[in-house]
Amino acid sequence: MNTLIYISGLGILSLLAEIFNARKAIVPVTIIGLLAILGFNISEYNHLGSYFNNMIVVDKFSVAFSSLFIVITIFLVALSHEFYKEQATKISDYVGIKVFLLAGAVAMVSFGNLSMFFLGIEVLSISLYILAASNRLNLKSNEAGMKYFLMGSFASGIILFGICLVYGATGSFDLNSISQIVHTTNYPQWYFIGLILLVIGMLFKIATVPFHFWAPDVYEGAPALTTATMSSLAKVVAMATLYKLVTSLFPFQTYSFQLIIVCVAIGSMLLGNIMALRQNNVKRMFAFSGISHAGFMVSTLLIANNAASTLLYYAAAYAVAGIAFFAVVMYVTKDKENETIDSFIGFGKSHPLLAGILTASLLSMAGIPVLSGFFAKFFLLNQLVNTNWMVLVIVAIISSIISVGYYFKIILAMYTKDSEQTLPKVPVMYQIVAVVALILNIVLGLFPNLVLGLI
Repeated sequence: MNTLIYISGLGILSLLAEIFNARKAIVPVTIIGLLAILGFNISEYNHLGSYFNNMIVVDKFSVAFSSLFIVITIFLVALSHEFYKEQATKISDYVGIKVFLLAGAVAMVSFGNLSMFFLGIEVLSISLYILAASNRLNLKSNEAGMKYFLMGSFASGIILFGICLVYGATGSFDLNSISQIVHTTNYPQWYFIGLILLVIGMLFKIATVPFHFWAPDVYEGAPALTTATMSSLAKVVAMATLYKLVTSLFPFQTYSFQLIIVCVAIGSMLLGNIMALRQNNVKRMFAFSGISHAGFMVSTLLIANNAASTLLYYAAAYAVAGIAFFAVVMYVTKDKENETIDSFIGFGKSHPLLAGILTASLLSMAGIPVLSGFFAKFFLLNQLVNTNWMVLVIVAIISSIISVGYYFKIILAMYTKDSEQTLPKVPVMYQIVAVVALILNIVLGLFPNLVLGLI
C-alpha cells in the first residue's frame, strides 16, 4: 500500500518541480525516487497483507510485478529528457504522467476489490491516451491518440459492464467474497457472462487476436517513447492483471474456456508474426511482434503449476529487450518522418556498440540462446508440454522460426549495406539505458532463478 502512496507522491513532486523552476532536476530526482521506492517495494516481502478493507493486497505476486513495473519506468524516465527536450510542452508533464501511469499499474496488480482494479486501469489508460497524442503538431500522433482513446474507452466500457454483472451475481466487489460465494453457493448464469466481458476487455488492452486491430496504427503514429511505454510497461501490466482476474474469479477452468485461450494464443502468434514479415516501418513491425508475444504470455493461463513465475520471467525478458530496442530506435529514427528499416542501413559499421545491442535485443525476442528471451520461451513451452497442449507448443515453435525472418531484416540492413547518411552524436543516456537493459537481459538468461524465485 505504501508503495502506491510513495509513487503518487513522487508524481506530484515532479509536477511541483516545474513551479519552482527545478526543471533540470526533474529526471534525476525522479529516477532516484523510483530507485528508493523499488528498494522499499522489495522490502514489502516482509510485510505482506491487505489494507483498507482488502482494497489493496500486498502479496508476492503484487510485489514482484510492481518491482518489474518500477524498473521499466526507471528506463522510460531516463530516456525522457533527451527525447522531449525539443518539445514545447514542459518535461515535468511527461515525467509526471509516466509516474502516475506507474501508480495505475501498481494498483492493477495489487487490487483486492474490483473498484480498485477499475480505478487502476483508468489511470493507466488515460495516461496512455495523453502520451499517444502528445506530439500535437504531428497529424499521425493526433490520429493515434484519438484512435486509442475511442477504442480504449470502448474496451473500458466492456470491462465496466462485466464488473456490473459480477456484482449483480454475487453482491460484492471484493475478490475474497466473490471467490467464497462462487465456490460454496449457486450463482446466476450472468456471472460467467461478466467474467467473459472482463477477459475480452483485458485482451484488448494486451492487443491479442482478435482485439489487436488498434495496435499497429497507434504504435506507428505515437511518439517512439510512448510506443516503448505501450509495448513494454502497458502490455505486461495488462497481462499480469488478466492473470490475476482469471485465477481469482474463475471457480474452475472449463475445457471450453481453455480452448478459447488456445485459439487466442495461436491466432496471436501466427497472425502477429506473419503480418510482421510484411512491414517496413519499424514501429509497426514491433506492434505485430508484440501481438505474437502477447500470444505467448496468454498461454500461461493454461499452465497448472508455477504459472505466475513463468509469466513474470517472460514479461521481464520481453520488457528489457524492448527497452534496449527502443533506446536504439529512438536515436536512429530521430527527426525522420518514417521509421523504416532503411534507416538502419550501414548502422553496424558507423555505430558498432548500439548495433550490437540492437542485434542482441532482436535475437532475444526471437528466442536465441543465451539471452533471456530463449529461456522465457523454453520455460513456457516446457510447462505447456506438461499440460499436454502439444498443438500450442508446435505453433509456438513455428511462429518463433517465422519471427527470425523479420528480426533479421533489420540485422542484415545494419551489417550488409553501406550508408551515406550521417547521424548526430549519440546521447549518453541512450547508450546507458541500452547497455544496462542488455546486461539485465543477459543476467536474466544466465540466472533465471533471480526472477523465478520471486513468486
